[in-house]
Amino acid sequence: MDASVNTRHDGRRGRWADHREQRRAELTAAAIEAIRELGPEIGMDTIAAHAGVSKPVLYRYFADKSQLWQAVGQQGAAFAIAAIGPAVAAVREERAVIHAAIDAYLTHIEADPHLYLFVVHQPGIARARDVVADVVDTVASGLASILGDRLRALGLDTGPALPWAYGVVGYVQTTADWWLRQQKPISRTALSDYLTTLLWSGVSGIKAAADLPGGLAVTGR
Repeated sequence: MDASVNTRHDGRRGRWADHREQRRAELTAAAIEAIRELGPEIGMDTIAAHAGVSKPVLYRYFADKSQLWQAVGQQGAAFAIAAIGPAVAAVREERAVIHAAIDAYLTHIEADPHLYLFVVHQPGIARARDVVADVVDTVASGLASILGDRLRALGLDTGPALPWAYGVVGYVQTTADWWLRQQKPISRTALSDYLTTLLWSGVSGIKAAADLPGGLAVTGR
């Protein structure tokens, strides 16, 4: 086949792929708008109508609701990380870092509850990739770096940093989920303070753990 024909074919295929990705992004944004306005139980028919397309057109870009959930979830994850990152970067003292991360997360889900519930509590969805776990991985990795730095500065074993980080993130996420689903029985400020106080007791006690039998002192193991 003539090389010029291949080039034209590849060019058309590339343009179609770009168009498809752009259209998927537009429909994902429209779906997020619909979820925020109409609630997390929204169906594909309503999302299509809100986006100004027919349901068959929506299915041209998302094979089923699970694909749309994944696209919405990935965007929701990006929103969450964008909310937490700057808040944590703005402080340096360790207790303030923990409080800033917790409060930024609570503030984020409080401001966008329908999107949070759509992503986290979506029954009957086949999940080829769990975007909630992706967010947990990202946040826990950042927190592990902070904990690891503290352990290292104290001359202690850094091994616990990652499991501790996942424990902290899971604890906050589970409590925050309860808080939102129960329609915020206490104020966000109070919950941020409660969680920070409990978690800080563990972080501030790291050095003391080195003196316990089987503690955290580096022993060359």
